[in-house]
Amino acid sequence: MIVDVEATRAIRQAEVGAPRTMLERTEDRFSLKPEYLTADSAYGSAENLAWLVKQKKITPHIPVFDKSARTDGTFSRAEFTFDPEGDRYTCPAGKELVQFRRTYATPRTGVTAEGTRLYRASKKDCDACELNARCCPNVAARKIPRDLHEDARDVARALATTPEYEAACRRRKKVEMLFAHLKRILRLGRLRLRGPCGAKDEFHLAATAQNLRRLARLRPTNAAMGAAAA
Repeated sequence: MIVDVEATRAIRQAEVGAPRTMLERTEDRFSLKPEYLTADSAYGSAENLAWLVKQKKITPHIPVFDKSARTDGTFSRAEFTFDPEGDRYTCPAGKELVQFRRTYATPRTGVTAEGTRLYRASKKDCDACELNARCCPNVAARKIPRDLHEDARDVARALATTPEYEAACRRRKKVEMLFAHLKRILRLGRLRLRGPCGAKDEFHLAATAQNLRRLARLRPTNAAMGAAAA
């Protein structure tokens, strides 16, 4: 059953923010809070996963939105091992990448404007490394950016290998069918009303029609009603 609808503009930022609005509104109105959330990779950004994992305590069955993979044959970030206790990366050659290699009089956060922390290898280690051509052939030393919410992304990556994740993806297909029915059966290929308010009203009416169609299937058949009356 559809319990909430949020019409947004056709831009990714607005679409990603819509689930937050619907989850909070559903919890406030009906005291309903899901144990897990299933969506496509568009909703697998670090900020969105952090909100689900850390604030709402909702299990994210969502592919991680990750562009760190390289296609030029050099090592990707996934081939570097992160040590959360030591706050450092280890490269395939066993060398360490850290944020700072000296102590500053004024402590630094190390957070960039993009919301990441940079872990750098020593130039001395990279110059003498046999894997230099496969790691950092065009720079003096390798550096790895790590998002502030990378721990939440790691949670989503670990869940992607579980049977529960596969089961959630199969159940998601049934939900996706509702969108196909909206276009094919309810003829919602295009909106008739203008403006955000008109789109909101039209989507609410369509969701109501979908729920009525599903409720109609739960109506007992004549044979069952006759048996109950007898």
